[in-house]
Amino acid sequence: MKILVVEDDELNRDMLTRRLKRRGFEVVAAADGEEAIERVRSEAPAVVLMDMSLPKIDGWEAARRLKSDQATSDVPIIALTAHAMQGDRERALEAGCDEYDTKPIDFPRLLGKIDALLR
Repeated sequence: MKILVVEDDELNRDMLTRRLKRRGFEVVAAADGEEAIERVRSEAPAVVLMDMSLPKIDGWEAARRLKSDQATSDVPIIALTAHAMQGDRERALEAGCDEYDTKPIDFPRLLGKIDALLR
């Protein structure tokens, strides 16, 4: 199962990538929203873990673009954000994300959300 990790912080991206690979996932990565859109189109991941604070195109806009494109609209997106403000979950869902989680990442909880979306 292929997962796209979209995270601009190299340490966070590397840590999450390694933990997912240890769980048997194939992982591809992107460092910004523009690259995320390209990777979803070229890699066809089963799920996207999308940081919302990204350079070039933020995660909110990247999710909107992916969900508005018929070729990528079915790919589940989990929004990840360190700035967990009231209303962010609703904002992420309105942007097209299928699920929402906060940082620092609670890995077992995140795995549960990934599993639920892949069913």
